[in-house]
Amino acid sequence: MLAALLMTWPALCNGYPLLFPDSMSYIASGPPVARALFLHNFSVYYGMRSSIYSLGILPFHWSITPWPIVALHALLTAYIIWLVVRSILPRWTLTHYFVLVVPLALLTGVGWVVSLLMPDILGAVLYLCIYLLVFAPETLSRAERLTVVSIAWWAMVSHVTHLILAAGMCVLLSLLLVFLRRSARLRWRAVGGVAMVVLAAVAAQFALHAYLYGKPSLNGERLPYLTARIVADGPGRWYLERHCANVKLAMCDYVHGLPDSPDDFLWNANGIWQNASHETQDLIRQQETRFVIATLRAYPREQLFISFRSFWRQLTTFDLTNVPSTWFLEALEGVLPGSGSHYLQSRQAQRTLPDEFFTSVQKWTVIASIVLMGVLAPFVWRHLSPRLVGLTAVIFFTVIANAFVTGVLSEVDGRYQSRVIWLLPLLAGAFVLEWLDHRSAKVASEASEERDCFCVGATDR
Repeated sequence: MLAALLMTWPALCNGYPLLFPDSMSYIASGPPVARALFLHNFSVYYGMRSSIYSLGILPFHWSITPWPIVALHALLTAYIIWLVVRSILPRWTLTHYFVLVVPLALLTGVGWVVSLLMPDILGAVLYLCIYLLVFAPETLSRAERLTVVSIAWWAMVSHVTHLILAAGMCVLLSLLLVFLRRSARLRWRAVGGVAMVVLAAVAAQFALHAYLYGKPSLNGERLPYLTARIVADGPGRWYLERHCANVKLAMCDYVHGLPDSPDDFLWNANGIWQNASHETQDLIRQQETRFVIATLRAYPREQLFISFRSFWRQLTTFDLTNVPSTWFLEALEGVLPGSGSHYLQSRQAQRTLPDEFFTSVQKWTVIASIVLMGVLAPFVWRHLSPRLVGLTAVIFFTVIANAFVTGVLSEVDGRYQSRVIWLLPLLAGAFVLEWLDHRSAKVASEASEERDCFCVGATDR
């Protein structure tokens, strides 16, 4: 709980939880979903975000105050990090935990993501849960294992990118187990267990959306992110300009006013999506797969180059800047009545948050972490701690795959990579603590041997 409190310092410094435009949607969607589930009082619209995450945080805010959501994020994060540290460093766990958590909270963006009223922090928590379930299940009691599985499931259903990365990690771990063969036989069941959690998350999404909308789907009333992205990248625009005379696509009605940014496509008040009728929006969603595949067939090299450039930019972009909006105030009063005055007094509203300074601090912390891991990599390889190797595989896959999924399929945004980039300093800290623990154990062993030799010599005399 002390570590959790430490991780909330950005919200405490701000004087209010950190907000993003999507925060309002998550908070607002909880009550109508709850009314539909428990009172059979259905609504026409339940928002575009995860209904299960919105329902999960509802008991923590009750449309009164968002502070308990930050506390929930912090407690879940602190608890899972505790289990990770205990799995790798079973001796002096409490000391190692605080030696790791204090600089992690102060020098990385973990506290900023915890303090944000979004499910972003649950992504990193999920990937650490997968590490625990696959590489360190023997360190968990039955109650802890059930708790970790429950947290992992909720994190998967909280955001579609979490679900995509979890499924991809199951594939990666399966390939890793095939490569390791005999030494990894005991891990197959654990990977299968994680895959079952993924399937349970998918089933829950389909079931809930079938109940709410009358038809099963993974994302509900999802936005056409791929269409917006491929048009903004260029190849989608080129395809429409050259083929609209021969194909029937809803997007052809907008061929002469296509935007250069996914945000303008989706959110601009004068943009395509905001001004399209409900019927046109449904057509764009239905035709998205057809349109994207046709574009990729027509311009494979061009799109590949653009996508790789976006991936690389996202991989190296993890700033903490969160520009406030005047829209926040009106939306906040609508979902949390009476909270507007508290938000106006916050540093975020007054634009005095030290986000640029801590972005720089995080950047240099990540660079130092990569250098440290490079220096200690021979030690890790030589001693080949299976759990540390497993944590390394999970975190490196997470950082790379997250940049690919968000940068290529959505857009480049510092917030996306800030969700997970703090895992690299966490891993570097585990490297250093494992190395120090090994050194202290070696010194203690040598001292014990010297004492034994002295005692034997004294006895002989």
